[in-house]
Amino acid sequence: MHNQRQILPLALIACLCGLLAMAACKKKEDLSMKMNQPRNIRGVSNFGRTFGDLNSKQLAVAQAIGIPPLASRREAEEMADDRLTQIGANERYAVDSLTHSIPYLIPGAAALLDTIGQNFLDSLASKGLNPNKIIVTSVLRTEGDVKRLRRRNSNASQHSTHAYGTTFDISWKRFEKVEDPDGRPMQDVGADTLKLVLAEVLRDLKQDGRCYVKYEIRQACFHITTRRP
Repeated sequence: MHNQRQILPLALIACLCGLLAMAACKKKEDLSMKMNQPRNIRGVSNFGRTFGDLNSKQLAVAQAIGIPPLASRREAEEMADDRLTQIGANERYAVDSLTHSIPYLIPGAAALLDTIGQNFLDSLASKGLNPNKIIVTSVLRTEGDVKRLRRRNSNASQHSTHAYGTTFDISWKRFEKVEDPDGRPMQDVGADTLKLVLAEVLRDLKQDGRCYVKYEIRQACFHITTRRP
């Protein structure tokens, strides 16, 4: 009996040591780099043809469903609880430093942006790619914003759809890497690959009648206008 009492604690200690060793191995394994396993990445056949919705087409719907152009940013803030939705960085997308626009959209455009961000993350997961967020680079522009922008860029349109709260730009050149919450290193995904996945997301939403999209080369962005108020 005395020997049995000694054997039992020793067996228990050995079992606990084994479990701790397994946990340590598992923790070490979890901290290994999470690699991409890319699959089914096709993009679109031609960016210019697929996303060729010109300003005239986007402007017509913007004027029909958007807000009237605003003279100042204060007017946008006063309208925020009524006809405009304020946007901000969240788990679905990032917002760039907005030097010539302010983070407000009509509800339909804000909902579209949420959908694009979520669909992009879902598509990356389904294609075996580590998560990245889209980056919004331009949103609502007041008349003052347009004047300042035209002083910097003479090609900027005076009749921009950005003035109606219906339109936002998403970079196809820059994305925000999502870090693992447990600190596990994640293999980078190339911007060219992310661009292809984003193009698939936008093509599907465009074909579904949710938006118009123009592929902008100089600004390195997709210029997107919602078709729903």
